Amino acid sequence: MSGFPKFFGKAPVGTKGQIVIPAEARKAMNIKPGDSVIIVSGPPHNKRAINIIPEDEFNKFLKLFEKHVTNMKKNVVSR
Repeated sequence: MSGFPKFFGKAPVGTKGQIVIPAEARKAMNIKPGDSVIIVSGPPHNKRAINIIPEDEFNKFLKLFEKHVTNMKKNVVSR
């Protein structure tokens, strides 16, 4: 079932809007107490979906993205 999203169960939303990330999901994503996560809305066709991304992984993505944008700018400006 590679390529399919993993189902980790459900988590109730508390009165303050808090959720607990299930232990299996925390283990799979290597999320430890004190870590920060980034919350991103799901795809445009499903506005009620959210993605939870460990902050360090999101920062790696941003650095890679910035590198690609820099390269694209160089190619556009040099032409």
